[in-house]
Amino acid sequence: MLSRTFVTGILLTTGAFAQLSSFPKPNYFREVFRQSNTRVELRDPVRLKDFVVGGKLELSLKNYLELVMANNTSIQVAFLSLEIPKNNIVSAYGRWDPIATASFGATRSTSVPTSVASSANVTLGAVSKSLNQPFQFQYSQALDTGTSYFVSMGATKNSTSNSRSSFNPSLTSSMSFSATQNLVRDRGRYINRIPVMIAESTYKRFGYTLRSTLLGTVSNAENVYWNVINARESLKVQEKARDAADTNYKFVLQQLELGAIAQLDIYNPQGQLASAEVAVSQAQFALAAAEDALRLQIGADLDLDIRKLPIELTEPVDLGATEALPFDAEEEVRKALANNPSVLSALQQMDLDELGIQSARNGLLPQLTFTAAYSGNGQGGTYIPSQTTLTGGFAAEPIPGGLGDALAQMWGLNNPTYLGRLSLTLPIRSRTASMTMANSLVTKKTDALNLRNTQEQTRLSILNAVTALKRAVESLKLSKIQQEIQVKNLDAQKQKYELGTITNDFVVTAIQSLVVAESQVVTNQISVRTSLTLLLQQTGELLDERGIIVK
Repeated sequence: MLSRTFVTGILLTTGAFAQLSSFPKPNYFREVFRQSNTRVELRDPVRLKDFVVGGKLELSLKNYLELVMANNTSIQVAFLSLEIPKNNIVSAYGRWDPIATASFGATRSTSVPTSVASSANVTLGAVSKSLNQPFQFQYSQALDTGTSYFVSMGATKNSTSNSRSSFNPSLTSSMSFSATQNLVRDRGRYINRIPVMIAESTYKRFGYTLRSTLLGTVSNAENVYWNVINARESLKVQEKARDAADTNYKFVLQQLELGAIAQLDIYNPQGQLASAEVAVSQAQFALAAAEDALRLQIGADLDLDIRKLPIELTEPVDLGATEALPFDAEEEVRKALANNPSVLSALQQMDLDELGIQSARNGLLPQLTFTAAYSGNGQGGTYIPSQTTLTGGFAAEPIPGGLGDALAQMWGLNNPTYLGRLSLTLPIRSRTASMTMANSLVTKKTDALNLRNTQEQTRLSILNAVTALKRAVESLKLSKIQQEIQVKNLDAQKQKYELGTITNDFVVTAIQSLVVAESQVVTNQISVRTSLTLLLQQTGELLDERGIIVK
């Protein structure tokens, strides 16, 4: 009989667990009881060797940004920051997770008579033994409509050596069901799903924060790319200036050997060459530092073989025609207000505030609930007649029975109990709820002002970025004019030198002026590039312009 009770309980428990989405899976217990693996394994940088050409790491801007998105550690950290708010959405649904509990126990006891007279003549038959084995199963769940229900089933086997019991062993079964519906506070799917909507809205805010981080990281990485090109071109300019100083110094030495100049005239060209050598050395170190910063952006510093390779950047510096650049400030402001992650995040915060107000308003309402319940029970087991009588010369025999009798009475609704209850909790004065509502309104007004401030700051940033781009473009035009003038000046000085009207020093000075003008052109070209990158970052278009899709 005990085994039948236990098996029945297992079947009831399994039937209830079958309603859960995760329990029927074959690996359910393996997932629940397995030891958590806390070891963190970081993968090596990827795709670096795909861009090794001729013993150099050759990178266009597009390929460089692909490596940045794949290997940059800051970007990987930014993406991981989105996992926690994503998990919080799942956690918000946990308020409606069902709960099932099952218990089984066995209590065996032995007792002897307690009176002095009877205890003096204790016999084996006077000792009373009993065995009690209860089983209980409960299942409860809350629904997003404001309804909660509770189901309980139980069975108990009780046997004793006392033959005066009516049922021995006695089998009882019980079942109860209750459902409670909120009628005012916490009523309806909208109000009950506010925590879920808050989690989802928070996830969107973190998405905007992620996009803002990516915009900043990609913009910084692109600036690092152009810094390397700027350092490279600066080195070329300084090497060109050094070569000019070296040529002049060698020419002066020849003049000195021929006796055309005095010994004192050698020190000025020699000093110019020394200064040029210092400038070349400084430019070399600046280029090395810029390349190290670029290796960090693409994760090349983590690869022992790749980080030793020289870097060759293939992106052209000159943008070409600058007439097509975005100079309409108001149009760029409109784009920024529609796409800038900071503005979108502030707008999303307003949605969060509205959900908080709705939740606070719900807390002010009275609590009115209606509960309906049903319970039933059954009795089974071997029935022992109260008196042993002789019928036709035979004693009355015990009537056999079992768990089936108890379950049949329970499921047959033979012993029902019904309950209906209406419960009202009326907050006479709820200062906490009132202050929560007041604080929610203050928070929304504060965030509305923060939104306006963000929009104003965004507009100012766009205007400054457009102005900086215009200034860079105008500076580039003027530097190209200056370069053309210096080219013509160098040609003029060479012609004068060939005619013998000037010395070689004037030619060297013209070469140095041309080198400075060419350096200024490269600097302004890169300035146009970085100014355009900054503008695209402020408008939120940089990722799209660079073909970067965030999923």
